[in-house]
Amino acid sequence: MSIKKNVLKQDKCKVNFSISSADGKEFENASLVGDFNNWDAEADKMKKLKKDGSFSIQKTFDGGKEYQFKYLLDGKVWMNELEADKQVPSGYVGYENSVISL
Repeated sequence: MSIKKNVLKQDKCKVNFSISSADGKEFENASLVGDFNNWDAEADKMKKLKKDGSFSIQKTFDGGKEYQFKYLLDGKVWMNELEADKQVPSGYVGYENSVISL
C-alpha cells in the first residue's frame, strides 16, 4: 500500500492511494472511504490493474486539513493504510482509521 502527495496551486493537494498486488490480488473490488465522502463505499471506487491485481485511485483535497479514511475490499474487509500520517481511534472499540495530513 502507499500514498503519494503532490501539492498543487490554490491550496489543493492531489493524492494517489494504492493497494499493492500482494494485498489486493485476492479481491475483486476496492473502495476508498472516509470522512471526505461520508464513508460511502460507492463514492470512490478504486481501479484494479488486471495485470497484477493492485488497486489505485487519485483524489484532490483541500490543503491544510486532515482526513480519516480506510480501504474497503469486496464490501466486507476493512484495511488501514500503513503509510498514513497517523492512525486514530475510529469510535469502534479496537479499530482505528488511517489519517492523511495535507
